[in-house]
Amino acid sequence: MTDPGAPSAIRPCYRHPERDTRLSCSECGRPICVDCAIDAAVGQKCAECSAPDGRHRVIDRAEIRGHVRGATPLTYALIAINVAVFIAGQSSSDLERRLIVDFAHHPGLVSAGDWYRLVTAMFLHGSLMHLAFNSWALWLFGASLERRFGSPSFLALYLASGIAGSTAYQLTGASFAVGASGAIFGLFGALLAATYRQRHTPAGRAAFGQLAILLAINLALPSIVPGIAWQAHLGGLVAGAVIAAGWDRLPLTGGGSSGRRVAVAFAVLVIAAAIALLF
Repeated sequence: MTDPGAPSAIRPCYRHPERDTRLSCSECGRPICVDCAIDAAVGQKCAECSAPDGRHRVIDRAEIRGHVRGATPLTYALIAINVAVFIAGQSSSDLERRLIVDFAHHPGLVSAGDWYRLVTAMFLHGSLMHLAFNSWALWLFGASLERRFGSPSFLALYLASGIAGSTAYQLTGASFAVGASGAIFGLFGALLAATYRQRHTPAGRAAFGQLAILLAINLALPSIVPGIAWQAHLGGLVAGAVIAAGWDRLPLTGGGSSGRRVAVAFAVLVIAAAIALLF
């Protein structure tokens, strides 16, 4: 067994043979001099191993500033729609009742042909607290995902997770249900899956731990607060994690990358809708 404390052998740098070095690339093991060494999360890497591999991209300062400023139009649009519908309902008790009766999710009515309720229920909320919590969560999770993957991919993830949450409730629920929680838990699931893959880095481990604690709190809420459609939460969470796992196997950028991500989310949406309508 090699003594980890023993000094490394002196070898010539693979790019500068005239320079002897004790350093080596932490990925491929080739000897590198101080000018070739590039700091990585663990040790140093050579130029080839630290180069982008198609799943990463280099962004300039202007793009970073644009990301910090926002560039998340769909996140804010979804929040605005939810708020507008809630305000409209609060303006008239009769209109509020009609919105619930005509557009809330009810498993019996969906089975009778009102399939659109799987979608429309996502934009209704039963109370100001319900709306406030979902808007905060959508802003928190949605903005991050929309910046990272782009608006089309984010919208596909949101809708697919919402439909999956509605499907879970369709199979197990009994009464009227409203809220965007299934879609939002899908965003939660996507971020949880992404940070789990990064758990070997300090930042990834910290983010995953924080999300795991937040998830545990939210999953425990139905046992404390009555009337929460936990089935939709769980269905959306699973769908979001599955979609993110599929995206992880695709290039982040490049020709057709956005279309492929949308296709993955759309496939989950179709499967979930089919299950809701056929069973």
